[in-house]
Formats: sequence, structure tokens, C-alpha cells
Amino acid sequence: MTSFRISEAAELLGVSDDTVRRLVSAGELKAGKDEAGRQSIEGGELALWSKRQATAPELGESIGSSARNRLVGLVTAIKSDEVMSQVELQCGRYRIVSLMSTEAVRDLKLEIGSLAVAVIKATMVIVESPKES
Repeated sequence: MTSFRISEAAELLGVSDDTVRRLVSAGELKAGKDEAGRQSIEGGELALWSKRQATAPELGESIGSSARNRLVGLVTAIKSDEVMSQVELQCGRYRIVSLMSTEAVRDLKLEIGSLAVAVIKATMVIVESPKES
């Protein structure tokens, strides 16, 4: 199984190295040693911890949706013309760009600094994996 050093795990989780060390000390993450004797965390362990931490935004009782991918973030940029707008969100360490009507931007009252949720529904998602050296 793939394992990650503390610094790599921190980057994947979007937290500091110290936070990962505290999680290990508190028993929230299990760490072992890699072949060089450094602390490492198995990828499956990181995946389980991440999944436990994930919380979907509340949609309200009267709304249902088939979309499962929701990223909460802040609006960081809006470029608009009369008809279309490009809206950028920073969702944790991820930048999401959406194209929508300028009317939708007004209706949603989006402005830089607004809280927004990117809802992603795709029939095709490309997954990449790093090559092994």
C-alpha cells in the first residue's frame, strides 16, 4: 500500500506538518515507519480520516440533489460582460472556475468574499495517478 511521509500527508490534507503530528499523537491517525525510519502514514488511513472529516453543506429540507461533489469556498474573482461571467472560488487549497450567466451572478448576489458552494455533477471525470519511479 502507498504510504506518505508526514509532510506529504499534511499537503494532501491541506494542513500543517505539526497538525498531522498532533493527529498522530492524539491517536486520530495511525503512523508507522518507512524504510528510512521516518514516520509515515498509509494512504488508506489518510483516505479514511479525510472521509470522516468531510461534511456536506446543508441543502435545506426542501431541496434534493443527485450531485455528490460539493466544495464550499470563497468567491475570489468575478469577470463579467453583459451576458456571461467567470466566477472563481477558492475551496480550501483548490481553485474552482465556473462560467455562468451574469444574471445568475446577480441573482445569487455573488461578490468577492462571498461564501459559495461549487456543486459538481459530471458524467466524465478524469483521474490521474503519478508514475512510479
